[in-house]
Amino acid sequence: MSQPDTAARAHLGILGGSGLYKIEGLEELESLEIDTPFGSPSDAILLGKLEGLPLAFLARHGQGHRIMPTEINFRANIYAMKSLGVEYLVSASAVGSLAEEIQPLDVVIPDQFIDRTRHRQDSFFGDGIVAHVSLADPFCQPLSLALASAARKSGATVHEGGSYLCMEGPQFSTRAESQLYRSWGAKVIGMTNLQEARLAREAEICFATMALVTDFDCWKTDEDPVTVDAVIERLLKNAARAKDAIRHLARALPASRTCGCSTALSNAIITSRERIPESAFRRLQPIVARAMGRND
Repeated sequence: MSQPDTAARAHLGILGGSGLYKIEGLEELESLEIDTPFGSPSDAILLGKLEGLPLAFLARHGQGHRIMPTEINFRANIYAMKSLGVEYLVSASAVGSLAEEIQPLDVVIPDQFIDRTRHRQDSFFGDGIVAHVSLADPFCQPLSLALASAARKSGATVHEGGSYLCMEGPQFSTRAESQLYRSWGAKVIGMTNLQEARLAREAEICFATMALVTDFDCWKTDEDPVTVDAVIERLLKNAARAKDAIRHLARALPASRTCGCSTALSNAIITSRERIPESAFRRLQPIVARAMGRND
């Protein structure tokens, strides 16, 4: 494994979930294994060009789906994307619906999160350097709007907005939990995206989710309880549409950013600069160098 080149290699990053393990049609394809201070990413990152746009793709569960949600090395995955120069990051993920109007095979572009995870690392900071970024609006609005438009162009029924409840897993919800989450107003439920959003914000990467609905969560008593077979069958139907949406997004992605995601760390690092160990800076250099005004 190796550290990536310091020059930007990709503008758009894609995190593929269950059933989405590659994107066909990438030109100038290269497979890159990256080492990070936080360990290895889920798999080799595929670099290429889609519609002329430099893109990095990572299967978050690994090829063959061998990594369960709690086992994902989220920090290594996002660090690797940052190291490659990714500015826009899209998560394509299987979710269950918590709302009657959101049907299986629909696409949701959420705008909020509720955290029900318990066992995961979700910050780059610590060990001598402390930062507190804002997560009031955890998704990048311009990227979310562009992603919603791209999903519609692919033929999907798209729902914009709503809360994504991120549960620990790997088991699905009990009926009592599912009803509780509905009472909180959550619209979809999944197992992966919250840590990605937190870390992307710390890394000053724009983040949005394309939530691919595979089933109604078990609150819906006139439906059979969700099974893995049902999830995979519907996700495979969604996968082609997701890939088409990503292609549309690549054609329309802005070349430069005007949102606040790109400066999220500007006032977030509260540790006195003279107190930050050099080892901590070196560990997080791709992430903190801009905010700390250091190019060394």
